[in-house]
Amino acid sequence: MIRIGIDLGGTKIEGLALDARGQELCRKRVPTPRSNYAEIVDAVVELIGLVESACGERGSIGLGIPGIASPATGLIKNANTTLLIGHPLDQDLEQRLGRPVKLANDANCFALSEATDGAASPAELGISHPTVFGVILGTGTGGGVVVRGQVLVGPDAIAGEWGHNPLPWLTPDEYPGPECWCKKRGCIETFLSGPALAKHHFERTGKAVDAAQIAELSLLGDAAARASMDAYVSRLARALATIINVLNPDAIVLGGGVSNIARLYDDVPRLWADYVFSDVVTTRLVRAKHGDSSGVRGAAWLWTDA
Repeated sequence: MIRIGIDLGGTKIEGLALDARGQELCRKRVPTPRSNYAEIVDAVVELIGLVESACGERGSIGLGIPGIASPATGLIKNANTTLLIGHPLDQDLEQRLGRPVKLANDANCFALSEATDGAASPAELGISHPTVFGVILGTGTGGGVVVRGQVLVGPDAIAGEWGHNPLPWLTPDEYPGPECWCKKRGCIETFLSGPALAKHHFERTGKAVDAAQIAELSLLGDAAARASMDAYVSRLARALATIINVLNPDAIVLGGGVSNIARLYDDVPRLWADYVFSDVVTTRLVRAKHGDSSGVRGAAWLWTDA
């Protein structure tokens, strides 16, 4: 049986099928409906049908979403796609499809993809059963934990919710931190998302440029852009040091648009050593191998026995 992964995003729903070796067989996408929940369910069912028709075979179904199903209620919570909140999405899909559906947070899917056959896989790291922390640095910040090839979810389904912890070791000019959409101040997401980097640069310079442009300008010798990137690198190093202190993973994998900034992979490990409670840090910082495809691939890998 093939493995089908579905990545439900705010603007598009992407689906792909993998064979037993992880080779992609086909890929399809449809727009994400914006009107109501029932239309989203219809769109996911339609997409699965398109993938299976293209492959000529039924598959197991894994679904990644920007949120999670509450273990207490079975209803979706903490979802950026707010139409999903309060609905039993996996149960509704199972009823429509007549088969089981495995649902996970999209950051968990990202981490699983990279730990299975990506940049933090056993083959890449030379470690039989690596512990991996996956980080998405994009319009928000997300995190996922994989231990011995399995996603660590936790009893409340919030394992890996790194972005809504406070940025550690705040400097005087950072305190108390920006207000976050979660109603707290100083969350890691308010410092390390792509829009956060652009906002901080604008507040310092009055120049409205995005994260990628700031990184490019810093390489061209723009002093203000260099200062913004230096601050970002420091913040990322501090934030990831707390993950190493708690989890001590074999690898941390970066994904999302900000992960394409090359200097992160040399500068952040150099700086995090000042904050990690150890005389040596062997955790590796690596860039996602599958890029934007890691989420949907990880959804497919939710089924290890397909």
